[in-house]
Formats: sequence, C-alpha cells, structure tokens
Amino acid sequence: MKKHFRKQRAVAAAVCAMLAAFAGCQKAPRPGAEEAKRELATPKSADLPKTSTPASTASDQRRDRQTTPFRSSEDFASNAAKLREEALLHLEPTVLRPIDARPPSAGRYPWRKAIVTNVFAIGEKLPGKGKAARQASAWNPNWEMDFGGYDDPDPTARRNSISVKFQPQQNPFYIALPYNDVTGGTTKPEARVVIPWFSQTFEREGESVCQDRWVEVRNGHGKSCYAQWSDCGPARTDHFQYVFGSERPKANAIKGAGLSVSPAVRDFLGLADVDVTEWRFVEFRDIPTGPWSKWGNNNPFVQMKYARPDREVGPAPVPARVTR
Repeated sequence: MKKHFRKQRAVAAAVCAMLAAFAGCQKAPRPGAEEAKRELATPKSADLPKTSTPASTASDQRRDRQTTPFRSSEDFASNAAKLREEALLHLEPTVLRPIDARPPSAGRYPWRKAIVTNVFAIGEKLPGKGKAARQASAWNPNWEMDFGGYDDPDPTARRNSISVKFQPQQNPFYIALPYNDVTGGTTKPEARVVIPWFSQTFEREGESVCQDRWVEVRNGHGKSCYAQWSDCGPARTDHFQYVFGSERPKANAIKGAGLSVSPAVRDFLGLADVDVTEWRFVEFRDIPTGPWSKWGNNNPFVQMKYARPDREVGPAPVPARVTR
C-alpha cells in the first residue's frame, strides 16, 4: 500500500514538472525512464518537498521579474536600507540650541596685534589741562569717586595690583578703547550693526553695551591679562572700524596708540608706560580666575561671590571717600 502511494506521488511530481515546462515557467528536460525509476526508489522524506517547489519557485521568479523595478535582490535590499535610514531621520527629535550657547571666544573675536599701548589711571592729571584730573569716564561721571580714589600709577605706591592707600570699589584691571557706542543720551546708529554682542545685551536707548566688557591683553612674551572696558580712548571715541573691524589705529600724539591700560594691567604684564601689546574681546565664561577677579562691584566674579538666593547680585561695597 505504501509503495502505491509513493508511486502516485512520484508520478504527480513528474506531471507538475511537465506542466511548468509547457507554460514556460521552468526550462527543464522531461524526465526519462531512468529518472522515473530513481523517483520511485527515493525515500518518502525526500518526496515531500519535490511535489510543489519546482513549479512554484519558477513562477514566483518570473512574476517578480515582471512586477519589480529592481534588477536583483541586492538592489532591492540596498533600496530598502536607504528608505529605512530616511524614515529614521524623520523620526529623530528636533534639538533646540540654547540662546546663550554662543561660540567660545577663541575664533569668534580676532586678535588686534602689534598695538601701541599706553598707561592711564583714574584720577590722574590730564596732560595740558592744568589741574584737571580724570575724574569721569565716557560712561560714568563719578568714576573716581565710585572707584574709591586716585589710582596712583607710581609703582612705589602700589602693592598686589592696587594702591596701598585704599581698597578699590571697582575693578582695578580696566582698559580704554577708541570707541563709544552712545552719544548725547542715544545709541549710535552703527552700534547695532558693528558690535557683535549688541542684540544679546542691549536693554535701553542710550545705555552702553560696551561698558565693562572683558578683553584679553597679551604682552610680547605671550602672557595674558584680563580687564574690563571702562573708558574710551586714547585720543578718539569714534573708531569702530578698528575696534570691531580690520583697520589699524589712527595716528595720534601717543605714537598711534590704540589701547590704554590701567596700572594694574601694566604691573601684571610688566609693560613700559608706552609699549606694544595685542588684545581681543573675550567672553566672561572663558576667563580664568586671577587678580582681575578679586575686586570691584562692577566685576562679575565679585558679584557671583556675594550673590544671594533671593537677589540677582550681592550688596555692593560702600565706596570709600576719594583719596588724593
């Protein structure tokens, strides 16, 4: 009985193969007598997969060639992988960049190199103006009073970057550059365009966005000092093409100086009264601690030191009486 069933299955397989070849789905020769004998002698376990796979496989391949635009299975797999990657890109969340995540100072602000630099001091006598002294800055009419007194540049009257007569109430590390962004109580028109940080720091018309901005000054040996922009000069207050651009300082009576530094900066860098340095603007977050971080109610380092949870900055030290 079992031999009879095996014979029927072998005959059925041969018939299916013939029909498939006739339909053009499989190019296979008609099995001969010897092949039929081998089919009859084949065990039952080998008979099962041969009853349907030859014809169905050939027809599936022909149908695939007729309905797909791909030349091969490799082309199909490559295209599927590409579609998957595109879908994943659309599913990724959008990353929002914080508004204060600005680039670091390095690379953002270029160095102004080989700049003639002179020394100036709060409260010093102004050349050619009799007894008149530098009591006010371009932005602070009470600069000397708020500072606490005369910032005597005499090295014998100084110790640890400051005067021996009083402790300064503002940062003794200060500089001046030849541009003022305000005039007559209004903001200059070009300020909105030429100052890189204007849009992030502007609060109201006529209020400077340059006052107390930090700069890095470097001497000829590569030593750096950090200071705050506290006045305008030397010689002029309108040269934005140099301060924020690529021009060189204009000629003036101080050998073409384009930067003025305080006695504290001079002492730290070992400068002469007229010397050559290089400088650039720098973001506060990029400034290391140093002697420039110790004094002054206008100094962010000091403000953070005295900060309280319930107020933005700590109490400012009471200005000392002006000492001459």
